[in-house]
Amino acid sequence: MAEPYDVPISDESIRLGQFLKLANLVESGSEAKPLIAAGMVRVNDEVETRRGRQLVKGDVVSLAAQSARVADGEATDNLPW
Repeated sequence: MAEPYDVPISDESIRLGQFLKLANLVESGSEAKPLIAAGMVRVNDEVETRRGRQLVKGDVVSLAAQSARVADGEATDNLPW
């Protein structure tokens, strides 16, 4: 699996479903829900089935062959999209 890229958030935490969309791992929240429920999303290398799971800085979220790390700060231009 590729090295995770950093996705900055401005708050202390973010919900898993929101982060998947912010990191462009899914197109929409409605796309995230069945993927999470099916056990296809991993947080810190463990399967996570709760869409509302609170992520904090340093958490790594993986879906298929992509992964993103929750980072500190405002959005920057170093994101891969």
